Amino acid sequence: MICEFCGGQTTKKKVKRQHWLHRRLYIVENVEAEVCSECGERYFHAKVLDGIDNLLESIHTVKEKLEVEVVRL
Repeated sequence: MICEFCGGQTTKKKVKRQHWLHRRLYIVENVEAEVCSECGERYFHAKVLDGIDNLLESIHTVKEKLEVEVVRL
């Protein structure tokens, strides 16, 4: 796949993704993405994103909980 931002070539990698669902933030590990070797832009296939939604809406194992601050400029 060609990166639409810089024209670089992408390769499949497993990455962490920050994912919002129902006003909750999740960090999902081991997500397949196409990652640009030049600029690092990440592309996720719709099936992968739908799979994350389905996982998070079902009973799932929580590896760790983190505290996150929301700050306004």
